[in-house]
Amino acid sequence: MQMSIYMTPDLKSKATTAYKTFLDQYRSDPVAFAQDCLQLDPLEWQASVMTAVAAKERRLTVRSGHGVGKSTCAAGLMLWYLLTKYPCKVTVTAPTASQLYDALFAEVKSLMKRLPPPVGKLIEATSDRVVLKAAPSEAFITARTSSKERPESLAGVHSTNVLLVADEASGIPEEVYESAAGSMSTAGATTLLLGNPVRNRGFFHRTHNELSDTWRTWHVSSVDNPLVSPDFITDMAARYGEESNAFRVRVLGEFALDDGESLIQPSLIEAAIARDVEGVQTAPLIYGVDVARHGTDKSALVKRRGNSVVGVQTWRQLDLMQLVGAVVHEVEQEEDNVEEILVDAIGLGAGVADRLQELGHPVISVNVAESSAMHPTAMRLRDELWLRAKEWLEAKDVVLPDNEILAKELVAPRYSFTSSGKLKVESKDEMKRRGVASPDVADAFCLTFAGVAGTVTRGAMSRRWKQPIDYPSSAWIV
Repeated sequence: MQMSIYMTPDLKSKATTAYKTFLDQYRSDPVAFAQDCLQLDPLEWQASVMTAVAAKERRLTVRSGHGVGKSTCAAGLMLWYLLTKYPCKVTVTAPTASQLYDALFAEVKSLMKRLPPPVGKLIEATSDRVVLKAAPSEAFITARTSSKERPESLAGVHSTNVLLVADEASGIPEEVYESAAGSMSTAGATTLLLGNPVRNRGFFHRTHNELSDTWRTWHVSSVDNPLVSPDFITDMAARYGEESNAFRVRVLGEFALDDGESLIQPSLIEAAIARDVEGVQTAPLIYGVDVARHGTDKSALVKRRGNSVVGVQTWRQLDLMQLVGAVVHEVEQEEDNVEEILVDAIGLGAGVADRLQELGHPVISVNVAESSAMHPTAMRLRDELWLRAKEWLEAKDVVLPDNEILAKELVAPRYSFTSSGKLKVESKDEMKRRGVASPDVADAFCLTFAGVAGTVTRGAMSRRWKQPIDYPSSAWIV
């Protein structure tokens, strides 16, 4: 490695010896780098992955439960790679912007603040990059989202040293992996896939199965992991059952047992419940009402005010007029006016909507069976509303109450695609045929996105990074 590339003229004379010492000590030892420079204590599996990257193993894939330290491991590796390899290009990707910038790339920026000052001053971060100051076009970490519409996220990445890191790898479209094949096969390129095994098909699944002879694999469970709270495991078992796919995927780090794929992943629900964000009190109050169709179903009311769900009510065995009375009672208890009451008007719901309108309430009748007019990928309006709900949950500033029924129902429906490529969310009848209860509360929540006042607006969202750690000068190891 040519040290002059790393060093500006003024640094060469002052720090060449120190930096050579740094490189000699850490060029082949990312574990020691993590310990000494990032103040981390890698777990056995993390150290194993780090060592494999240092040994230039080219195909690495990690499936795991929730909270086991994937992001920290990958972020530390990326910083080590940037600081000890030249020239080098590190590309990190995830299926959505929130997954990318709120998780792995955020962890990179957070760990940067732990670097001893002489090293930390060599690099700088922008909104989507971390670069070596002396050679920003030759040594950098770049963040790119992966989508079916833009499959080139990992394509065209070439350098003497290349590290491709895919977070939430199970959710990355096949088109992205196909486009990245050239970059992944380049000499000097290492590919690291990490994620919860949310799909039992696709490229990430194949790396742990039929491609496992050419990929180095790790399986990391949340059980007995020192980074995972036992309360999380207990709660997941109570909420979903230890035999559920949600428990298998989120806790055990195992692939689902069947081909079903939830439209909304448990991680989105968990994040929205745990998020410490205040609701927007000036936002309009919206009601979504799903009317029971069968004796075993429940009528449901979900209240949403902008970025937060503020109430959930369910009733069983009420006739239509009794249900109207129950909704009116809720309206009369509110301190503010209800802007819209959105009612699924198919079948029995039409009678509820008509009576509420007669009483002078701001009702909008919603026919969820009609064709989607606004969302190009949705088959029916119901499918569009579920997609809108998912998009709302993917935002960084939305909040859900800790309501077990709502949480369970939001992750229950599967989805598929029609022959024309339209997305179709599993119907209530289809769910019942496989023994899953009707998602009445979740459907009521989705109805809150059917009106004018409930339209989702997505502005720029602030990113809050942790304050830098103030290290004394003695922390610098050379």
